[in-house]
Amino acid sequence: MGLKVVRRVAIEVLGWTLVLAGIAALVLPGPGLLGLFAGLAVLSQQYEWAERRLQPVKTAAYKSAADSVQTWPRILMSVAGALTLGAMGVLWLVSPAAPAWWPVRESWWLIGGWATGVTLIVSSLIALAVIAYSFRTFRGVDDPEAAAERASMHADD
Repeated sequence: MGLKVVRRVAIEVLGWTLVLAGIAALVLPGPGLLGLFAGLAVLSQQYEWAERRLQPVKTAAYKSAADSVQTWPRILMSVAGALTLGAMGVLWLVSPAAPAWWPVRESWWLIGGWATGVTLIVSSLIALAVIAYSFRTFRGVDDPEAAAERASMHADD
């Protein structure tokens, strides 16, 4: 098997994994648009359709980031959510025994083990970094939506 085939398969697997994880993270805890954007960025190396969809997802991610820091309640809730996610990750890593009130088999307590804990902690750190970036970039600007569009167009520069 040639190096080109191995590279193509690696790009496919990584790209689709990131796209699926991003879609899942749109409804689950995690940076969904960021994962979707990363997956499309990887797939855009192989496919023109992915390249065409990359900019709209990137713009939506920037607009969401800009919108998330426009009020203090949003900022505080975002930080609290990210810290809660990290705390849950630590709980998974510590992996205490199932409490007495747990209604199902003990083997269903904290499913996923250390991999889930690490994923939750990494997601928490990414979320905190995105919040900090968004705060520094978009907090207090006159037109956050326009600023987000400009940032998404010039992010590659």
